[in-house]
Amino acid sequence: MANHKSSKKRIRVTETRRTSNKLYAKTMRNSLRDFRKLTDKDAATEQLPAMVQKLDKLAKKGVIHKNKVSNLKSKLMKRTHALSVAS
Repeated sequence: MANHKSSKKRIRVTETRRTSNKLYAKTMRNSLRDFRKLTDKDAATEQLPAMVQKLDKLAKKGVIHKNKVSNLKSKLMKRTHALSVAS
């Protein structure tokens, strides 16, 4: 166990950040899952900007890496385009 005051604070801060990041990441995964279940072109097109905004915000906060956000956004846009082409 840490003996220094600053070490103890680091442990507390790290735990707080870990739990909040875990919540943000879980919420993001649930949103992605719900978005991927969409089969309606209009609903997907309507929800895409909100999903992109959520992902960008998580990258800005450092919850997930910016390159992973880019990959996710690309996949979401491909899926939305595929729905619109299929319809």
